[in-house]
Amino acid sequence: MNLNGTVALVTGGAKRVGRAIVLELARAGCNVAIHFRNSHTEAEQLASEVGRIGRRAVTIRGDLCDTASWSAIIRQTIDGLDRLDVLVNNASVFLTGKPDSIDAFNHQQWEAVYRVNLVAPMALSHHARPYLEAHGGGKIVNLCDVSAERPLPKHLAYSTSKAALIALTKGLARVMAPSVQVNGVAPGIAVFPDEYSAALRGKLTSQVPLGREGTPREVARLVRFLVESGDYITGQVIPIDGGRSLI
Repeated sequence: MNLNGTVALVTGGAKRVGRAIVLELARAGCNVAIHFRNSHTEAEQLASEVGRIGRRAVTIRGDLCDTASWSAIIRQTIDGLDRLDVLVNNASVFLTGKPDSIDAFNHQQWEAVYRVNLVAPMALSHHARPYLEAHGGGKIVNLCDVSAERPLPKHLAYSTSKAALIALTKGLARVMAPSVQVNGVAPGIAVFPDEYSAALRGKLTSQVPLGREGTPREVARLVRFLVESGDYITGQVIPIDGGRSLI
């Protein structure tokens, strides 16, 4: 897909990996809708940076736990940028307070995690579909996680929601073909949560065959590849984890 002049919507696009994806797609020629929940200042600053690249950007606030936000986010993208060619479902919830384990099971937390990590990507894909098909075909990229294959015992809701997202990615690829290609990217360590100690970071990094954490830019480049050059790829989920899933 030639990205020059196309429009991409990136959920959770104001910070971390989402921010890197926004900038990478803008450099490739996309105008970008930057979705955020609370990071208004960061989203506006990022929109200004996209403008300096020479591309247009709009910022869209929305709580993905709120069902009304799903159609509204797509509508505001169209209202602000006139079309939609690429949907990147990047936003997700990762519980970092109490352990998300069998002993600490809380159904409200599980429902919230699944609503953001799984149901929202499905709903956004549903509402985006006619716009993605309108100009000869579009792309969807879902941010999955290698923990889908090796669930984290203290993050069960997150891990299982990402496993379900992989299944959704493959299912959508079948039903939306041939006009829309749907793929996933499964990072390992891309950005550590802020509360992770140096000792924990070192322990986790030591388990990566390539001996280091990944970077948001590396994940963003893989997203760009799937959108820009992966015209004969659909229904695939590509790990980007430094080989961690090999062990």
